[in-house]
Amino acid sequence: MLTSLSIKNYALIDKLHVDFNDGFSIITGETGAGKSILLGGLSLILGKRADLSSLKDDSQKCVIEAVFNVSNYNLKALFKAEDFDYETQTIIRREILPSGKSRAFVNDSPVNLSSLQVLGERLIDIHSQHQTLELTSNDFQFQVIDALANNDENLQVYKQELKVYKSLQKELKELLNFQAEAIKEHDYNLFLLNELIEANLIEGELETLEEEYETLNNIESIQEKLSEAYQLLNEEQIGVLSSLTSLKNVLQKLTTYSSKYEDIFNRTQSSLIEIDDVFSEVNRLQEGLDADPNRLETVDSKLKILHNLMQKHVVDNISDLIEIKNQLDEKVAVTQNLDETIKKKQAEITSKENDLNTVAKTIHKKRTEVIPQLKTELETILSSLGMPNAQFKMDLTFANTFYANGKDELSFLFSANKGGSFNELKKAASGGELSRIMLAIKSVLANYIQLPTIMFDEIDTGVSGEISNKMGDIMLQMSKNMQVFSITHLPQIAAKGHSHFKVYKEDVNDVTQTNLVKLNHDERIVEIAQMLGGIEMSSSAIAHAKELLN
Repeated sequence: MLTSLSIKNYALIDKLHVDFNDGFSIITGETGAGKSILLGGLSLILGKRADLSSLKDDSQKCVIEAVFNVSNYNLKALFKAEDFDYETQTIIRREILPSGKSRAFVNDSPVNLSSLQVLGERLIDIHSQHQTLELTSNDFQFQVIDALANNDENLQVYKQELKVYKSLQKELKELLNFQAEAIKEHDYNLFLLNELIEANLIEGELETLEEEYETLNNIESIQEKLSEAYQLLNEEQIGVLSSLTSLKNVLQKLTTYSSKYEDIFNRTQSSLIEIDDVFSEVNRLQEGLDADPNRLETVDSKLKILHNLMQKHVVDNISDLIEIKNQLDEKVAVTQNLDETIKKKQAEITSKENDLNTVAKTIHKKRTEVIPQLKTELETILSSLGMPNAQFKMDLTFANTFYANGKDELSFLFSANKGGSFNELKKAASGGELSRIMLAIKSVLANYIQLPTIMFDEIDTGVSGEISNKMGDIMLQMSKNMQVFSITHLPQIAAKGHSHFKVYKEDVNDVTQTNLVKLNHDERIVEIAQMLGGIEMSSSAIAHAKELLN
């Protein structure tokens, strides 16, 4: 409930602070006194966008602060979801700076307007005649029926299942789209894959084959060079081996004269051993070197295949070709396994549809059970509000479509006159009738769910004294379960409030200001008497005011 409201530097309000009680509170005042200003300030607390023109003194900031007792509102989950600090006495503050910037705070923590609006909807319902259009929306009509049917838990389960169901449908659609594209590419991918498989790719093979090709392709030149090397090493008179052997023999004789020749002798002997080994290797290479035209053709063919594949796939090594082969293998496998994946996804969707249908049927059953009760209660209340022939026709059809709140389609029709045809609310009811219907619905809802503080803004416009008396009784009854405000011009309603506040204007230092003050018992007599008979109060008006209050 709203426990206090402070407004500073807003429109015609210089500075205002007022405390509110629970129960039924009345707000009265002459036309133009500033009731709309009060509602405008309260709307800012609920997340409405600020306007720089709202500042009374555009050199000072505007501050509006409201305190709410939220202990009975079950809002801890919402506070957590919106990252608010939860306090049973929650303070909401809006500031409009002279620069035009606006700031909002919940329990002194800055918040954005969208989050403030979410919280505001759970704290105060400001209801004016033009807002009765909400009545004509199917969403609101379902909310009323579900409140009576106690469908909240079922709807939460349904919405969670629907979220999963839509996610599965999205996944299936993506799979089908992928399959359509994959089928187009499958044959080509399979061709590329088979081409790479047939190439029998081996890591590092390219370098080996290129080396083998160079050897086989230059076999004669290699043989010639090896033969020349053989001759240089092994020619009988001037060959390297013969010369080194002679050198070794000469140096060996020198070692007999002095040990200082041993080092050069040893080095020569080592060189002779190394050259002898080279000679053996040259001889081996010569013997192992044979021209093989068939092998040359095979190597050449394989190299051409590899180079063509690298050029085709725009890579420069076999490792990259192997990676491409693996990727193609995966694509082909995925495409070939898609049918099975799609069947599994379709089975999941069918299972989820069954779950949804089960919950939706429970929701439908509970709605069907309470519709006659809702119809009777609304028609009874409206009869007392001067609409004795008002009738509702509510038909619920279990459809084939999964909607956001179940599978039901609702026909919510109304007839205001006896023998009249049924039609949609927006076509069958006038503005005044819609106001009374909304009051009837809110009064019914108050018996089933915890409604936020409700503020009726001149909902009684255009009704007679007797009907307004009954409207007052309904609002008074509602106030047993919730905090109710009524901004009214009718004394019959004003007299029923537990508390009475008056909005008035006064000139201070040639500046008009709007104020709000709580009236005591004697002040209420005067206010209601003036509502009955005007500024010049007669004794009968005062007596009538006392009678109404008593």
